[in-house]
Amino acid sequence: MTLDRRGFSLAALAAFGGADWTAGPPRAVALDGSAAAGVRIDRRWQGRLCRTTVTNRGAVAVRLKEIVLFEGGHGCAGDARIYGEGFTMLSQTGGTLAEPAAIGGYTDRKHYRIPEPEDATTVYNFVCLSPAGGGHTLLGFTSSQRWVGRIHLRPATLQVTVDCEGLALGVGERWQMEEFCRLEGQDRAALLDEFSRRIAAHHPRLAWPAPPEGWCSWYCFGPRVTAQQVMDNLSWIAKNAPNLRYIQIDDGYQPAMGDWLETGTAFGGDIRTVLKQIRERGFEPAIWVAPFIAEEKSHVFQQHPEWFMRDEEGRPLASNKVTFGGWRRGPWYALDATHAGARQHLETLFRTMNREWGVTYFKLDANFWGAMHGARLSDGKATRVEAYRRGMEAVVRGAGRSFILGCNHPIWPSLGLIHGSRSSGDISRRWTTVRKVASENLHRAWQNGTLWWNDPDALVLMGNLPENEFLFHAAATYATGGMLLSGDDLTKISAERKALLDKLRPTGRAAAFDPDFRVGRMKLAGREILFALNWEDAARAVEIPLGRAVKLRDFFSGEELGTQKSAWRIELKGRSARVVEATPV
Repeated sequence: MTLDRRGFSLAALAAFGGADWTAGPPRAVALDGSAAAGVRIDRRWQGRLCRTTVTNRGAVAVRLKEIVLFEGGHGCAGDARIYGEGFTMLSQTGGTLAEPAAIGGYTDRKHYRIPEPEDATTVYNFVCLSPAGGGHTLLGFTSSQRWVGRIHLRPATLQVTVDCEGLALGVGERWQMEEFCRLEGQDRAALLDEFSRRIAAHHPRLAWPAPPEGWCSWYCFGPRVTAQQVMDNLSWIAKNAPNLRYIQIDDGYQPAMGDWLETGTAFGGDIRTVLKQIRERGFEPAIWVAPFIAEEKSHVFQQHPEWFMRDEEGRPLASNKVTFGGWRRGPWYALDATHAGARQHLETLFRTMNREWGVTYFKLDANFWGAMHGARLSDGKATRVEAYRRGMEAVVRGAGRSFILGCNHPIWPSLGLIHGSRSSGDISRRWTTVRKVASENLHRAWQNGTLWWNDPDALVLMGNLPENEFLFHAAATYATGGMLLSGDDLTKISAERKALLDKLRPTGRAAAFDPDFRVGRMKLAGREILFALNWEDAARAVEIPLGRAVKLRDFFSGEELGTQKSAWRIELKGRSARVVEATPV
């Protein structure tokens, strides 16, 4: 393979129309949009990696809006596929350059109101470009210690920037930007694996031996969950499904958002007593906490308003002034983890829950607000990424050896600070949601077991969905290889659904799919699991190449399907899936 002086494949550049957007000079943009005088930007390439420093060599401090690291023509046709991450968990971008499409239901721009250029599709920290002619170019930031990296895609150009948030770069001061990576090749999985390893060099993964299994109260009881409902399901699980080790009490036990060490009267029992009983039955107590938010009437906000992010007048900033105000009991106020008192509060909160309450699994929600934009921080030199990471470091210290799951979190700033990462929005018992959540999860399958364990959200097997749609949901969830938490009231589950639940044990390995997520393969010891998914309303035929003689068995029903040699062809009705176990003959 012939490389240019920066180590880039000349063949790959040719495939991209010969464009080289890395060649142009970087530039610093002042807060008012003008060129920032006296600011020097040094980019240094080492193979596929670029490290950048920004130094103020002028006579006065300058407030910076952004650093434009790279910009220029990308040379891709409009039919080039794209996949880009959002700043938040709920935002992902797919489609093509000509027709980008939101994969997640809540975009950074519209839902979270994060400022973005109106004439561009903006993704954060990572994008993969796949021209129709073949090959892939992966662009991304391999660290997230301080800065938010953005990639702006336009019909003919590409721009890579770093958000400086209006912070002042003092005279003689130097900033280190996040490391940037460019990878090219024919094997997308290999590129993602290499990219993941480079991330691990900056953010070592929080180790956990296997994806957790358990039960979650939210999708059957919601915010009106009671102690009795939890105990009834615990009793059923203890007798019928002891592998569901983590019994997770979700939102609803607390009297107010922010007052996590108190119990609301509607819960019908003391939260500590319920957690203790879970432990006494031989299971792991798990709990939902939204550590970075509080409602106005909460005790924590009333007693310590100085712990919260502020507006330009120095008053606590209600989240709805700059972003989404919150899905329940809003508007929320966001904890400022650059404040020493706020960090101590977080550490004490999680240490209390872990050591005194016995909690060993924390589902953290609403973490985005810990990195909320548009606020003043106690530490005037800190970015919102630093604020969030300082808070999460306090959480990790307090939680001890507990499992930490990030939900509704800023994706890249959470690197190295969580054991598990929700990879989709909330599931519901509607086909539109099942389809959307499956797409979100499968697009992020490459992260499972490399950056963290993916959480595809709860598995729901009861409700009004027809059988084919339930099986699609079960197949797509199992294909992620990640965590598995039941979201049903298991005291009412049928024997048939219980049998299906028993089969869906986490494997830790995500299936590898074709670009349209129609055919997937999960390689396990001595066997392979084959997935066929039909996302459309109409029936369709799916053919899976086998390559050698294998014995096939339906994974869900156990039906023996005989021996096939070259390919397995199946007719799928609309909105359905088939999962088959293939064993070499």
